[in-house]
Amino acid sequence: MIKQDKDLLVSQFDFSLPESLIAQSPLQRRSDSKLLLVERNLGTLAHDTFAKLGHWLRAGDVLVVNDTKVLPARLIGKKASEGQVECLLLERVGSQHWKALVKPGRRLAVGSEMYFGEDLLKATVVERLDDGERLVRFSWQGDQPFESVLDQLGEMPLPPYIHQPLLEKDRYQTVYAKETGSAAAPTAGLHFTPELLLELKNQGIEIVSLTLHVGLGTFRPVKAERISEHKMHSEYYELGQEAASQINLAKQTGRRIIAVGTTSCRVLESLTDEQGVISAGRGWTDIFIYPGYRFRCINGLITNFHLPKSTLLMLISAFSSWEIVYKAYMEAIDHEYRFFSFGDATFFADHSL
Repeated sequence: MIKQDKDLLVSQFDFSLPESLIAQSPLQRRSDSKLLLVERNLGTLAHDTFAKLGHWLRAGDVLVVNDTKVLPARLIGKKASEGQVECLLLERVGSQHWKALVKPGRRLAVGSEMYFGEDLLKATVVERLDDGERLVRFSWQGDQPFESVLDQLGEMPLPPYIHQPLLEKDRYQTVYAKETGSAAAPTAGLHFTPELLLELKNQGIEIVSLTLHVGLGTFRPVKAERISEHKMHSEYYELGQEAASQINLAKQTGRRIIAVGTTSCRVLESLTDEQGVISAGRGWTDIFIYPGYRFRCINGLITNFHLPKSTLLMLISAFSSWEIVYKAYMEAIDHEYRFFSFGDATFFADHSL
């Protein structure tokens, strides 16, 4: 049995994955992905497709989705002194200023200039930050907003384990993406189609939106030996009053709250008090959920398959157990499920399987 809390080791959340199972591109139809149902307390498993998600939901269930929209935040250009340069936008800190990762970082000192799109966009390094980041100031030709320039010139910042180019930008967006600001997609939501969402609503399922802008810290490895020594990255969130009221009413009437993705889960758990009441709010969360955590809000979790030794794997192990998660992942490998961002999905809940 895995130890609890501060004694947990990162190495305890490891597993071997054949590289051939790392999905390199999205399926032609989003909802054709596989769905592994996991009874989170007993470990019973069942197989289905995501298109049949409604079979596993009940009228009155509340699905909480993250409506963040991914920025095409990867810019490829050239330095003033020639030579290719890459600038990956992380966080906006002013009308023209962004925190960014730049390559080759060692050669881009304060004052260095970068040019993108036949000099349509110019970036100047104004400050060195921690973790290899830079503060960059942008200027551009014309009176169009920066987002329009970025949409024209930028590429989607795909995870490092995806080596194939993305042919359609929209396939790294959920169909309900609305609030621009993420450096990565909330990938559990990539399986939904407009048709599936309509089907679920007609079935009596409520769809509630919140926003969490996913940072690239979600892809950074946990370098600490002990989980308690890991520092989570902070991410900006918003939950409106109407959404909070819907969730509270559902909880009061004994209906299930099902988080679509670990991002939605982290916001819900950040804003729910010890009595299980959620409050509307906006701000930054660095909540770190791992075994030993007592969930206050959610009853179910729809999520993709996650990297070994990742904080996301620790979160679902807290919602279920590492033993059950490991069993489910070995089953998925045996059945050749597709892993990670463009891969298949799991649904952890108190299922009757």
